[in-house]
Amino acid sequence: MKPSTAAASRVPLPVTRALRKLGRDIRDARRRRRIPVAILAQRASISRMTLNGVEKGDPRVSAGTYATVLFVLGMAHRLAEVADVRQDTVGLDLEEEHLPERIRLSRRHTVSSQERTGEK
Repeated sequence: MKPSTAAASRVPLPVTRALRKLGRDIRDARRRRRIPVAILAQRASISRMTLNGVEKGDPRVSAGTYATVLFVLGMAHRLAEVADVRQDTVGLDLEEEHLPERIRLSRRHTVSSQERTGEK
């Protein structure tokens, strides 16, 4: 098995599918903008072969390269939403399960009776 094939085979199938879709979407965005491969590669400071890998969803291409290509296409703002806590339903559900039933102040933060009445 070639090293590139071995590395790609360790990627879970759902990740492979998601990267392929991302690659197709990037390719389609480039085409809609009528940007030739050579120009986009130059603007992203990558080779045409690397851009080809991006557009195929190659898992060996760095996340930084994908991000740079999205930036050049004017789509980098969407990266901030990928793992946005507001969209993390599993994480939010797990966090909610561990909320305390009661919240108590520590003794040093407890308000004394004198402080409550305003006496000194």
